[in-house]
Amino acid sequence: MVSLAQLSGAELKNIFSGNGHGAHAGTGTLWRKLSPLVLKRDEHMLVEHIREGRFQRSLAAVTAFSSLLSGLEVAYEHYIGSYSQRVMYTPVILSGGLCVASVWAIFNRWAARTVLPVTSALMIVDGVVGFGLHALGIQRKPGGWRLPVANIVMGPPINAPLLLGISGFLGLITAGLRREDDSPMFARHHRSWLVEVLPQALSHDVSRAEQDIREGRFQRAMGVAAAISAFLSGFEALYSHYKNNFTYRVEWTPIVVTPLVMLAGFGSIWSRMMGRVFLPLTSAAALLSGMVGFFYHARGVIRRPAGLKKPFYNVVYGPPIFAPLLFSATGFLGLLAGFLRRAKR
Repeated sequence: MVSLAQLSGAELKNIFSGNGHGAHAGTGTLWRKLSPLVLKRDEHMLVEHIREGRFQRSLAAVTAFSSLLSGLEVAYEHYIGSYSQRVMYTPVILSGGLCVASVWAIFNRWAARTVLPVTSALMIVDGVVGFGLHALGIQRKPGGWRLPVANIVMGPPINAPLLLGISGFLGLITAGLRREDDSPMFARHHRSWLVEVLPQALSHDVSRAEQDIREGRFQRAMGVAAAISAFLSGFEALYSHYKNNFTYRVEWTPIVVTPLVMLAGFGSIWSRMMGRVFLPLTSAAALLSGMVGFFYHARGVIRRPAGLKKPFYNVVYGPPIFAPLLFSATGFLGLLAGFLRRAKR
C-alpha cells in the first residue's frame, strides 16, 4: 500500500488530473476525480477554509436558502391570517431582500460587505418586533397570559418571528468572513464602516469580534446561536405537535433532541470538548430529525383531500411543510460550530 507522501510529483499530477494510458484513460479521469484520495483532499481544504474564516460564498448560499425557506413559511402563515395588519408584509419582503442580498454576495465582495449586513440587521430587528406583536396577540386572546398553554397553542406562533432572525444572524456572520480565494493573511487588519461610526467604547469590542470572525475564531458564539435556535425551534415543535396530540411517535424526536443541543451549545462556552464532540453529534441528530420531519410533513400535505391536485390550498392549511427544515438549520449551526476555532482570549 503506497501512501500519498511516497508518491512523486508526476504521479500525484497523474492522480489528480486523470492523465493515463490505454483504452480506459478517459473514463479513468472521472473515477480518479471521485476517488477517496481526491475527496479527502477536498474535505481537508473545506475544513481549513472554515477554520480560517474563508467561507463567505458558501455561507452566503446557505443564508440565501435559509431566508427563502423562512420567507415562504411566514408568507403562507400570514396568508392564513389574511394579512390583517400591514406589518405582516415586512418579514416577507425582508426575507426576499435577504435572499437577493445573499445571492448577490456570492458574486460580489462589495455586496457582501455592505448590502448583506444592513439587510441582515433589518431582518433581526423585524424578528424582534414580530415577537413582540405575537406576544401581544396572545395577550389579547380570552384569558391572555393567565391561560398560557391554551393561548400559546391556539394563538400566533410566538417564537416564529425570532426564528426569522436566525437568517439575519447568518447574514451578519457571512458579511464578516473572508472569501474562499483570499489568502490566510488577507484583510487581517480590515476595519468595517460600522467600527468607524460607532462610539469608541463600542468600536473596540466590535472590531475585536470582527477580527475573530475573519479568523474563524467564534465557536462559542456559534454554539450559543445553535442552542438558542434549538430552543426556539423545539418549542415551536412542542406546541405544534401538541395540537396534533403527538399522533406519531416520531413527533417526539425534536422534543428529545432539543435539550441535548442546548446543553452542548451552552456547554461549548466553557468546554472545548463539548464544542468539538458533543455539539456536532447532537447537531447531526437535529439535522437528521428535521429532514425526517420534512418528509412526514410533505407526506401529510399529499395525503390531504385532493393531495397535489390542490397544492397551494393543502400546503397552506396542512402541516407546516418547511418548519422541520428550520430545525435542520439548527443542526447546521451546531455542525459548523464544531469546525470553528475558539477565540484566543
